[in-house]
Amino acid sequence: MNSEIYTVFLVIFFKSEVSSSGSGGALSCMFEMTEFGDLCFKQRWLIFRCETQSLFFSFPSLIPVCMTNCPTLIVTVGLPARGKTYISKKLTRYLNWIGVSTKEFNVGQYRREFVKIYKSFEFFRPDNEEGLKIRQQCASAALNDVPVFIVFDATNTTRERRETIIQFAEQNGFKVFFVESVCEDPDVIQENIVQVKLGSPDYTNCNTEDAVQDFMKRIKCYENSYETLDEVLDRDLSFIKIMDVGQRYLVNRVLDHIQSRIVYYLMNIHITPRSIYLCRHGESDLNVKGRIGGDSGLTPRGKEFAKKLSQFIQKQKISDLKVWTSQMKRTIQTAEALSVPYEQWKVLNEIDAGVCEEMMYEEIQENYPLEFALRDQDKYRYRYPKGESYEDLVQRLEPVIMELERQENVLVICHQAVMRCLLAYFLDKTAEELPYLKCSLHTVLKLTPVAYGCKVESISLNVEAVDTHRERPENVEVSRMSEEALLTVPAHL
Repeated sequence: MNSEIYTVFLVIFFKSEVSSSGSGGALSCMFEMTEFGDLCFKQRWLIFRCETQSLFFSFPSLIPVCMTNCPTLIVTVGLPARGKTYISKKLTRYLNWIGVSTKEFNVGQYRREFVKIYKSFEFFRPDNEEGLKIRQQCASAALNDVPVFIVFDATNTTRERRETIIQFAEQNGFKVFFVESVCEDPDVIQENIVQVKLGSPDYTNCNTEDAVQDFMKRIKCYENSYETLDEVLDRDLSFIKIMDVGQRYLVNRVLDHIQSRIVYYLMNIHITPRSIYLCRHGESDLNVKGRIGGDSGLTPRGKEFAKKLSQFIQKQKISDLKVWTSQMKRTIQTAEALSVPYEQWKVLNEIDAGVCEEMMYEEIQENYPLEFALRDQDKYRYRYPKGESYEDLVQRLEPVIMELERQENVLVICHQAVMRCLLAYFLDKTAEELPYLKCSLHTVLKLTPVAYGCKVESISLNVEAVDTHRERPENVEVSRMSEEALLTVPAHL
């Protein structure tokens, strides 16, 4: 994502859907807008990237009352090459993973469509009226593409500009939470420019030295007007200030649960190069029999995989590797073969199938055909009777994600559903995609976080294993025949 000038991200959140009259539930708001018509918003976050230097429209009909459950605007600020895009993308991914629908818009992409050829930093000079006008037009075009969201566009260059945002929020019943990234380390800034910014379309066919010089001048265009958040002057604002990529933090006036959750997350992420290895346990006795859940031990092939995993890890020569398992036999037996210390996490246990534990899919279809169909209709949210759903599992695994973000090199030996949830976080998969991610037995996934995502390498350790992956069948109706329901069940004993 482009990082010209000081960036603003806006997040709008509605937790639930209740009338503003105060009767039961949460808050349901109707917004009448001159350009976009009547819109109803519920349970939706938006992170919006802005480049313009002024607010150029308003929302006269927005409800001005700010209740406990009112929307929150999260405004991310900072100079270019300070990691704002890195922070925003990780925050977007995290919010999506925990079930808060989030979308990010980059006005810089619209600007590149409008101005096909980037010439130089001169475009971003504060006295370049033509450049300012173009950026305003691009922001307006972006808004036309997202009419179902409330967004406003501004560059957060000064305390005056932030006050404009606050006034807008007060008039429309929003809370505001600022996230600022400050970095004075020239090595970090240089690395960010070289590793991330030079890959921008702005610098296609431009040699590295010239591109770096131009981008540095682009930063200089805005440094003189930059006013950082101050613990005294801005003591009435809610914000977190991240200094030198997490070396220090300043947190001020956190107002609610969502803000607390975001602060906690941002205080756990880091940019140290590392790799995370995910794999399932070796093949188990119940895997071979096609039975879900349970706490069985490894088959001979599963034990062979454990040995191969040990050899693989030794060849990787990973410094300070931490090994985590669940508290179930099959992951512990797999870890024992590594002959290294490992840590057991109860939260890494496999999804609880409730009354269906240790049953074959055929038996579930025979005894609980309604449950089997309901799970196929919405596998992410379906909860086994007396058991868990994938949605429950994601909430259970949040502490693991937080700790993975804090750590460096980690090997997680887990289970199919657990591995799907963890993988979905790192790959930014939707709730609909998550339950169908393929996580084969006897295969290691090496995840290497990169600037704006995660690189994945799949390594098969060449040990045969039963296939436990079941795709979603075409017919998910309750009235379907058993044969249709069982079409995608993998072969087993």
